[in-house]
Amino acid sequence: MNMGKVGPKAQEVIRRDEAALSPSYTRGYPLVVDHGLGSELWDVDGNRYIDFAAGIAVTATGHCHPKVVKAIQDQAAKLIHIGGTDFYYDMQVRVAEKLDLIAPFKDDARVFLTNSGAESVEAAVKLARWTTERLRFIAFHGGFHGRTMGALAFTASKAVQRAGFFPYMPGVTHVPYPNPKACMHGRREADCLDNCYCVQYIEDVIFSRMFPGEEVAAILVEPIQGEGGYIVPPPDFLKDLRALCDKYGILLIIDEVQSGMGRTGKWFAIEHWGVEPDMVCVAKGIASGMPLGALIARKQLMDWPPGAHANTFGGNPVACAAALATMELLEEGDAVTGGKPYMQNAAEIGEFMTDALVELQSRHPSISDVRGMGLMLGAEFRVDGKLAPALRNRVAEIGFEKGLVLLPAGPATMRFAPPLNISQKLAEEGLHLFEAALTEAENER
Repeated sequence: MNMGKVGPKAQEVIRRDEAALSPSYTRGYPLVVDHGLGSELWDVDGNRYIDFAAGIAVTATGHCHPKVVKAIQDQAAKLIHIGGTDFYYDMQVRVAEKLDLIAPFKDDARVFLTNSGAESVEAAVKLARWTTERLRFIAFHGGFHGRTMGALAFTASKAVQRAGFFPYMPGVTHVPYPNPKACMHGRREADCLDNCYCVQYIEDVIFSRMFPGEEVAAILVEPIQGEGGYIVPPPDFLKDLRALCDKYGILLIIDEVQSGMGRTGKWFAIEHWGVEPDMVCVAKGIASGMPLGALIARKQLMDWPPGAHANTFGGNPVACAAALATMELLEEGDAVTGGKPYMQNAAEIGEFMTDALVELQSRHPSISDVRGMGLMLGAEFRVDGKLAPALRNRVAEIGFEKGLVLLPAGPATMRFAPPLNISQKLAEEGLHLFEAALTEAENER
């Protein structure tokens, strides 16, 4: 990590951090944050940054939105914790009722509240086993579902995330996720887009040669791969996957931890394809940075008995208050977006940023692809036809030095995931910084 341009206060925090905290965290560059507001951050030495990462797509309403802050303060003065596992409180019920209203399926829903995305996935896996009495699962190469031991069995994004932790939870089989730009079946991009083979592969190969479909409890999939590189699947992939699940009585679990809560311009990314899952895992943007997640399931599936699954902090009253304020802003908006719902702003600014990145691509051929939906956008880097992670990483480093917060995704993709209420002016300023960083990184080669 290059510390040459890091201020003295930041260097001192980093020194103490390295002595006290686990070295397993992944810090790409030495940003030491002091405070944030909206889509801007300031470090401990007073330097300003435009935030194109939103805490890994978490701060949906921007940093320290006044409405969210007030909701947190009011609830903290009233009740911080009691434990929804053992007692009742209204705040937890209100969040579950709202999630039932927005769930991406017609059936009534039941909700289990968690602390994180990984815990939401763990709950989904347990419920799938419980309700189907089947033991096998299918997940996808490039997928990321968390690092706890159950969720880790489904994660297949980077080898370092799994190295040293074998044996994993048994019964999980990984199959190719459709990426028309780099098809794992060796097919041409046009063929993948017109007639994706990935679902048929499950039936032709996995169910024919390894085990029958009737042994599979659930298929877990991200509608848009996040950590895997912000990959948008071909138009029919999720519809075909739903049909396969229906054919064999398999549950379809959608991981919307990164793509959900308005980030793509709809409550859930799966809605863009008109597909109804059986369960949905959410977290990240649901509470603007407070630790909260949820498993949303069709009501008839969540019928396990008391004690089958529970937690201590899930559905914490303060986190629930933040979630209710967040969802109100996503749905109704406020003066920050000129009265537009934040989801609508995500769609509009996302279109603006996509067009700008495509135009920028014409001047920088190292950007091989621009993809995504809403404010879940990725730009992939290639040099001489090969993926270029070193260039991508260098762009992030120089961007930091120029006052832009970026995060990588996948082998060689830069993600653009700012708060959903970012203004066009700030988005444009950030894109100018991105191009300046890219130009400098290209000139270094």
